[in-house]
Amino acid sequence: MTDGVQYSPRELDRDATIYVAGHRGLVGSAITRRLEAAGFGAIVGRTSAELDLRNRDEVFAFFAETKPRHVVLAAAKVGGILANSTYPVDFLSDNLRIQLNVLDAARVHDVERLLFLGSSCIYPKFAAQPIVEDALLTGHLEPTNDAYAIAKIAGILHVQAVRRQYGLPWISAMPTNLYGPNDNFSPNGSHVLPALIRRYHEAAATKAPSVTNWGTGTPRREFLHVDDLADACLHLLEHYDGPQQLNVGTGTDVTIHEIAVAIAAAVGYTGETHWDTTKPDGTPQKLLDVSALARAGWTSKITLQEGIERTVSWYREHIASLRQ
Repeated sequence: MTDGVQYSPRELDRDATIYVAGHRGLVGSAITRRLEAAGFGAIVGRTSAELDLRNRDEVFAFFAETKPRHVVLAAAKVGGILANSTYPVDFLSDNLRIQLNVLDAARVHDVERLLFLGSSCIYPKFAAQPIVEDALLTGHLEPTNDAYAIAKIAGILHVQAVRRQYGLPWISAMPTNLYGPNDNFSPNGSHVLPALIRRYHEAAATKAPSVTNWGTGTPRREFLHVDDLADACLHLLEHYDGPQQLNVGTGTDVTIHEIAVAIAAAVGYTGETHWDTTKPDGTPQKLLDVSALARAGWTSKITLQEGIERTVSWYREHIASLRQ
């Protein structure tokens, strides 16, 4: 794929203003930490109370005031199977508006480098495994999160269109399943790994004899610690340019059952685990091909066991202030 953009990736100016949209969330907070560690001195962020990214006038006024040179678009309405299945309109409408407003404002104000972050759910439900970037738009989506996926696909195409029409060296990255500090551990809005951490922690604390998880436990998932993703994002901003979205993951997967066993061990739960097979499993397998990412010079560093242990520790330290 070619789009005629002529740009040589290079180290970003540490004094330039860089806006991290969604800086308080799981992804945005990790990226902010990574940028701070790398010496960036002008990182800009706004909470949703300070700036509603769904409001076009507010977003354009913010860009006119702050004039960021670089942008990382990590803001999104996110959730697990239950939330996506229950509120598809919200996931489609909110994410489309966030993307359109931020991307349009960034273009009008000549943002030099922009990284749009999507999700591996953009790929077809039954894509060949591991999933290569060219699998995009080649089959039907997983119906439990198709509205969210369509919004993210629109974001990828928006970035590609900006490259073609305006010649700006913007890029997109599609992370696999993420977890880590500042995740959503709420019972009804979380993804599988943080949901399991909370469930097993509470079971251990109450000495519950058993835990019941959704589905069969057989689907295979790939998990990436969010600090690894943040490191990959900075690397891509400084070393990659191209119109095609890049997969970001570990290149390995495990079953949900294996994740449950690992989390139970990490929190010290010794009771039984049951599986409610009347609940949906979602996609049977979702493993990303990360060979393009490797060619761009980056591979993951945090092992799944280490990442789970770190996340459990963070959860226990912050349990009183978590989203409910």
